[in-house]
Amino acid sequence: MFVAADDTDSMRGNCTTFLATEIVRALAVDGDLDLIGPPRLVRLNPAIPWKTRGNGALVMRFGRGRGPQTFIGKINKQEVWCYERQTAWEPDPEQLLKIIRPLVERYHDPVDSDPGIVITAKRPAQRFYWYGVRRIIPRIAVETELKRLSATVFELGCGRGIIGCTCAAAWRPKDSTYELLAYRPAARWGTPRRFSPDSVARAEHEIATSFNSWEDRDRKVAMVPGTPCPVMYGFRGDVIADLIHGHSIIKTEPQSRWLVFRTNQGTDDHIIPNCPFREFIPNSSYAVRGTVVSRERIQGGHTFITLQTRYGLLKCGAYGPSREFRHTLDWLTAGDVVEVLGELRDEPRTLNIEKLHVLTLAPEYRKISNPVCPCCGRTMSSVGRNQGFRCRHCDTRAAEPVRKKETRWIVPGWYEPPAGSRRHLSKPLKRMGEVQPVEFVDCRNP
Repeated sequence: MFVAADDTDSMRGNCTTFLATEIVRALAVDGDLDLIGPPRLVRLNPAIPWKTRGNGALVMRFGRGRGPQTFIGKINKQEVWCYERQTAWEPDPEQLLKIIRPLVERYHDPVDSDPGIVITAKRPAQRFYWYGVRRIIPRIAVETELKRLSATVFELGCGRGIIGCTCAAAWRPKDSTYELLAYRPAARWGTPRRFSPDSVARAEHEIATSFNSWEDRDRKVAMVPGTPCPVMYGFRGDVIADLIHGHSIIKTEPQSRWLVFRTNQGTDDHIIPNCPFREFIPNSSYAVRGTVVSRERIQGGHTFITLQTRYGLLKCGAYGPSREFRHTLDWLTAGDVVEVLGELRDEPRTLNIEKLHVLTLAPEYRKISNPVCPCCGRTMSSVGRNQGFRCRHCDTRAAEPVRKKETRWIVPGWYEPPAGSRRHLSKPLKRMGEVQPVEFVDCRNP
């Protein structure tokens, strides 16, 4: 039986993943059901205007397990294991809701959240995941699908969370990663977190399959949140056993529990490639190829380029929080061909760049001098703006001055913001088998 939960948190605190650990505790650790596969943390469209933090929904499957077991966490010092498969038996959804409902009522924000719980023996159609991770899905479509599945539904507030529940439960991974989430004791929620940055750096360096945890250049931790939520940190990677090893390396204040989630983070599932429409629809994310027409930097350090694309002109931006990533735009010039990946904002209509792929560079020249007359060897004089040059002695003419080809500060390749500025869903270059060109790494300003 699939149990999905969404929209219980807010910017003031709480966390839907913590609610998921409570559901696992109640049903599998303290209860008599088995957890089938790791719980799933499914990030949905990051461009949704009304999202809270990472726009993630949670999905767990409970039943009678069979096959191999995998160790994935500890809750209140009790080990958590999940089975690879389950038997045909399914628990009663109403009995599950009877246990889950008090947990939702306790662990949700009563002001800013609109929780939803969906319990179903069958997954929603896969199209709901792709719609939910890339578009804004109408509620009526979700309600129709839940009726088709005869799903058990619980809502608080306006119940908007059932949309995320449905889309998350529809996820059939083509690509996936894992995140080990560690939690603080309730008495410490909202207080400053205590941890060892050096231990985070060590875990990132020792574990090749981890990503987005640490930024070497600034010695900055990227896996510890700054909000008053229950999470101590989220350690991300591709292998469960590696994350558990990393958890033993990372040193923090005492923890109450930890659990490994399977996720769609770092997959680029939110990116729409080769947009099939005649124009871009705001509040979605795209991969777009184009030729640089112009660039500008405005107050605050925000940098923009305008691209000529098959859809017309498109303004793209890199903002202050992306730090040195903005220099990649500073170093572009008219005629360069690039591919940008990112979210299209409605107002102002700008694509916020998450990754940049420089494909080809236009040659850039600097004027050295006026041309020399081939007859007498004298330096020619300018006839006027854009009118060429003329030798006053011989009356010979030339169209262009003497130019020198400039060395470009940027080279073809992939570029991305530092770890702390990346989106949950954005696939890091590390997972793509790519590295940023050494020219960029070595030439960035402090």
